[in-house]
Amino acid sequence: MDSYNIFGTINTIFIIVSLYGVFSQLRTIWKRKESGIESERPTALLSLNQFTVSYLAYLSFFIYGYSIEPFNHYIVWPRLLASLLVAFILFEIWQDRKSNHSKSSFSLACATLLIAIAGLFIGETIIDQGKYISTTIIVLVTILIAQGYYHQIKLIINSGSTGAVDLKMSQFIFMMDISTIAFALSMGLSIGWPLLVLAITSGITKVIIMFLFKWVKISPTAQKRRNIVVA
Repeated sequence: MDSYNIFGTINTIFIIVSLYGVFSQLRTIWKRKESGIESERPTALLSLNQFTVSYLAYLSFFIYGYSIEPFNHYIVWPRLLASLLVAFILFEIWQDRKSNHSKSSFSLACATLLIAIAGLFIGETIIDQGKYISTTIIVLVTILIAQGYYHQIKLIINSGSTGAVDLKMSQFIFMMDISTIAFALSMGLSIGWPLLVLAITSGITKVIIMFLFKWVKISPTAQKRRNIVVA
């Protein structure tokens, strides 16, 4: 096997692992719903902004994977499954909050997912355009990911709590980001640079969030902010 197939296989394995992380976040929401404790809202402190952007990131790579030559199975199918899982999280946020913003995000996810799947089967005209469209989306999503995770990080810092944020999700996605960086380099920068830029951005934000799980336990500032929220 050449480096492309080796790192592609490794990346697929870590994407599957990261999917368990996304599912872990979904399961955390379900457990909080089942607890019935009013003070523990099922989606407390989950950033709608961040999950919407994460959804768009997965979806853009799904489109990118079937738009490039050759068709990249390593990218396409795991990202499609990831898009579906994050769409479920957006659904749960909408069900919990009943806000116009959460409804709009879930509706956007449903509409874009149907369009993206249709693009997979329509034909080469769509595929030719898809590479440029998805590359543009990836660049925009990279910027939005930095902004979206900044919003999630800010929520944790301001409240002194991680709320319903699931640590496993960040850990597993971080592993996926590292393998994606290696895979992008094996593809060559001319093709793999969108993967590289987004994975590096995502990886940095995951390191910060993982650190914050430690920070909320040991920081006196975090304790004070939790007390203020409770009061």
